[in-house]
Amino acid sequence: MQLRWKVKQADKEKVNALQQELKVHPVLCELLVQRGIETYEAAKKFFRPELNELHDPFLMKDMDKAVNRIAEAISRNEKILIYGDYDVDGTTAVSTVYLFFKEFYPNIEYYIPHRYTEGYGISFQGIDYAAENNFPLIIALDCGIKSNDKVDYANEKKIDFIICDHHNPGDDLPDGQAGIPKAVAVLDPKRNDCPYPYKELSGCGIGFKLIQAFAQQNGMDAETCYRYLDLVCVSIGADIVPITGENRILAHYGLKKVNENPLPGLKKLMEASGKQGQMDITNVVFILAPRINAAGRMDDAKHAVLLLVSADVDLSSADNAEQLNKFNTDRKDLDKNITIHALDMLLNDANLANRKSTVVFHPEWHKGVLGIVASRLTDTYYRPTIVLTQSDGKVTGSARSVKNFDLYEAVYECRDLLIQFGGHKYAAGLTMLPENVDAFRNRFDEVVSARITDEQLVPELEIDAEIELEDINPRFYGIIQQMAPYGPENMQPVFVTRGVKDSNWSKVVKEEHIKFSVKKNNSPVIDGIGFRLAEKFSLVKNGTFDIAYNINENVWNDRVSLQMMVKDIN
Repeated sequence: MQLRWKVKQADKEKVNALQQELKVHPVLCELLVQRGIETYEAAKKFFRPELNELHDPFLMKDMDKAVNRIAEAISRNEKILIYGDYDVDGTTAVSTVYLFFKEFYPNIEYYIPHRYTEGYGISFQGIDYAAENNFPLIIALDCGIKSNDKVDYANEKKIDFIICDHHNPGDDLPDGQAGIPKAVAVLDPKRNDCPYPYKELSGCGIGFKLIQAFAQQNGMDAETCYRYLDLVCVSIGADIVPITGENRILAHYGLKKVNENPLPGLKKLMEASGKQGQMDITNVVFILAPRINAAGRMDDAKHAVLLLVSADVDLSSADNAEQLNKFNTDRKDLDKNITIHALDMLLNDANLANRKSTVVFHPEWHKGVLGIVASRLTDTYYRPTIVLTQSDGKVTGSARSVKNFDLYEAVYECRDLLIQFGGHKYAAGLTMLPENVDAFRNRFDEVVSARITDEQLVPELEIDAEIELEDINPRFYGIIQQMAPYGPENMQPVFVTRGVKDSNWSKVVKEEHIKFSVKKNNSPVIDGIGFRLAEKFSLVKNGTFDIAYNINENVWNDRVSLQMMVKDIN
């Protein structure tokens, strides 16, 4: 697929001023200014994050109420139920809060709703479980900000709620502001009335702030919270939250713990995955997160929590890790087969293939992988995509969008054809009756066609800066590496070098990839690899071309060299 290149810009005066202070390559200053880092002090904090720079958790609205209610429960020896969603963010959040309190308070359990029998977020079944088992307090993590009806139901059963969420609130908070007794505390930095300085924490990050506040109020050492930073790091990577500000600090130290002293369950999961060597955020996202997620997709997310809260690296935790590994293997087979089936449907139906959107439906597809399949179809056709299946007499699906197109608003325009829906700009879930599928498909495409631009239907490659091949050296690379961990709003830099040519050693490998070997004028020869770029090999052999790439290390026979991970060529 042809990519649309967009080269970022940075304020030249700010770049020059920062370069005067830091005395490093001007392009490095350009990268920093693009990220809002414009002074020596800001650069120092960026490159050397410190745990003591974490914000006071009591700046979060209702934190005092939450901590006081938990202390009250402990003093009364009340049973506490830690409740969280079935995805990576939810299960790591539950594991973090459960492990912290379990250290000194035994009267505590966790509850994860079943994806297929209970659905997303707080469920009536979960509240019934709490009532039947005498839990007067539920701490909800990564969910609940829009669960007014569920909190009302819990109130009727004399159950208190503490809600810890990071999603956007609705018009009315479940906090009883109108005089109705609802949640005891609602922790969410995205509340309009919450003064907390950092708004982009993960759900597990909110859970971390809760235990941090409890530890602070009760004179506990900060290390009692920091021992769970590996779980917080996994949630940050998996939930694709910005790796800026407080998230950058948490991810930095969380990765350190992942690599040096991970919790037993995470250690076993890494061993089961076969990953060796240092983990980075990319490994977290593509190795750990899918295995944790697979439990809820294929069976029950409680399997994931059971592993994450394992106290010892024993036989049972090894078995649990292998079970998650098997779930992930099964999940990969499923999503691969469904993706092939869906692509085949599109290839053989001109009416579907020639639209501005994709809506595909098959009643026997597995519900747990629809979001993954939607993402794969979006990667192939690059347009707003919805994948649907059927269960219990209803059609449900997952939706994914392209850059700068508001998918949620497009689904909202079709709301009269839906039973329910929810989500945000780039991802959504929806449910409808089977007889509405065709009408929905047509309406959705009408809405998308009216709103999307031709430019939005071409994937964009953002390029951070232009450099020369001579700039690719260990010192330059070493400073770039200190910009990690990478993620949203701090992505690994993409560079462009213009007018390079083949050194006569470039070649196609395995029929679809290019092994690059390029030079420019009298520069050193730089090697690289470009996956799935073989169709552009004629550009390499027919003169000069522009090359867009990341820089990374290549290790071969104990020899370390720098290479280009090529994203595209023109």
